[in-house]
Amino acid sequence: MSSMWQGCLADTNYFEMRSSEGREYGVWVTTPPGYNPETTTAPAVYVLDGNWAVGMTAPLIVTQMDPMQQVQPYIQVSVGYAGEEAQHWARLRNRDLVPPGEPIAKEFVDAVESALHAGAMTRQQVDAYLAELSDTHGDTFLAFLTSELHPRIERDYGTATSGHGLFGYSYGGLFSLYAWLTRNSLFETIGAGSPGVASGDSEVFTLLEELGDEPRTAKLHVTINDQELVGNLAIYQTSSSNTTRLLHDLSSRSDSVTSAVLRETHVTGLQASFLSYLRTCRALK
Repeated sequence: MSSMWQGCLADTNYFEMRSSEGREYGVWVTTPPGYNPETTTAPAVYVLDGNWAVGMTAPLIVTQMDPMQQVQPYIQVSVGYAGEEAQHWARLRNRDLVPPGEPIAKEFVDAVESALHAGAMTRQQVDAYLAELSDTHGDTFLAFLTSELHPRIERDYGTATSGHGLFGYSYGGLFSLYAWLTRNSLFETIGAGSPGVASGDSEVFTLLEELGDEPRTAKLHVTINDQELVGNLAIYQTSSSNTTRLLHDLSSRSDSVTSAVLRETHVTGLQASFLSYLRTCRALK
């Protein structure tokens, strides 16, 4: 990383990795202050939407040094897209973060079309954006994180053998729910910020029924924003309503599920949601 960016994202290295599916990813790895794997090890926390999220979440690694509310040491691994694909991260995430078979909600299509009418997107961009949602592969991306990327992080950064976490926001939050509901064994703590549960027939409800009454030991922390609940944008109202419905069912089945309502909008809630996850799931006992 250049000296300029090193000053902004201290203790952060960057590399690019091609998955077994031939997809290119950019990976930012931020280590704790003074981290030395020869004397101590720390678990990894995987943060999705790295192209957008790394600048707002990686600096929070200093919470490990906060004397008033210290969190457990962790290595942050922010995962995004590399090269020419980096500029298309907003639509490529649809392919990677949405569970396979997820229905496309009318409210979501309306929101994208409104961006076209407002001049924020071209027709070509809208069509490409929606096309990614017609063939989603959250399962493939989850396999990449756990079976391909994590072994490399484990080898290169000397991570701990347990205690790993996952955090995602919006569609990344939907992916986090998917990882928790499919009983992924790598992550012991999972943060789902403002999950994009846009459809009442979302796959997460199907997975919840399949989960049955089997207890889950992995901690799940879900946040939503008050402006999503009371605002006038249908897509956010619907997603937050569906998330609330899911939370009600989850909380009645598992005591490892926590939640919080934040005083943010969907756009401004990312950093606050990540901090809520750290404080709730990774607080130093």
